[in-house]
Amino acid sequence: MPKTYTLPYALKEPSAETDYMYLAEVPVLPGCRAWGATAETALHNLEGVAEDFIASYEQHGDEPPPPIAAADSLVIAM
Repeated sequence: MPKTYTLPYALKEPSAETDYMYLAEVPVLPGCRAWGATAETALHNLEGVAEDFIASYEQHGDEPPPPIAAADSLVIAM
């Protein structure tokens, strides 16, 4: 059965800082960011990036940060 992580995420509105794209990131995974033309696309892209981040932790024998439950969360099945 795959592991499921519930992680908090931040979603930034398009601006000059984000190249006028939505920016989604998982603060507990430093550098885990994804962009998209819509909020939904950014979050969809973030799910794939977060999966890769967690897989990298596991491949290197490192423990990923503990799952964090939050009101706004991204559930990642691995």
